[in-house]
Amino acid sequence: MGGDGRVAKVSESLYFIAIVPPPNVLEQITNLKHEVAERFNSKMALKSPGHITMHMPFRWKDKRKEELLEMMSKLNDGLRPFEVELNGFGFFEPRVVYVSVEENESLRQFQKSVVQHCRSELKILNSNYKDKVFRPHVTVAFRDLKKPKFYEAREYFEGREFQAEFMVDKANLLKHDGKMWQVHS
Repeated sequence: MGGDGRVAKVSESLYFIAIVPPPNVLEQITNLKHEVAERFNSKMALKSPGHITMHMPFRWKDKRKEELLEMMSKLNDGLRPFEVELNGFGFFEPRVVYVSVEENESLRQFQKSVVQHCRSELKILNSNYKDKVFRPHVTVAFRDLKKPKFYEAREYFEGREFQAEFMVDKANLLKHDGKMWQVHS
């Protein structure tokens, strides 16, 4: 309690853990997001850098930020680099358009490791996405893509090619600044 009898508000920030591609691939993905925004009036995906989510968003007390950064450091120290291949486009009907990530056992194992670290070291338990299977992808359109525009976008991207490869040697911690997601560490 504060000196005036009111309960002091605990300051928290919103974070998530992801793999952010290197600048050359990130630029291609950002260009796709801008194309989607212009062509299909869907701008929400521009509020974060292109990424593959390893752990969904969670709240974390600002006063415990060092714990979070330490866990990220341990996680990245234990990572054996692996390659990720992006290939083509996919869709989660009726709102999401994404760049497909090729099946990759190393990526799957790393995602499990991220979830395990968050559970055991930080006691963050909201990582199961309601028990859905991990489906790695890089979103280029989602929430604000209207249903009719989704079907237009799907038709537009279905036959289109997109390919990129990059080495993963770290996971990134992203923090919401009140307007958009920023790479924090």
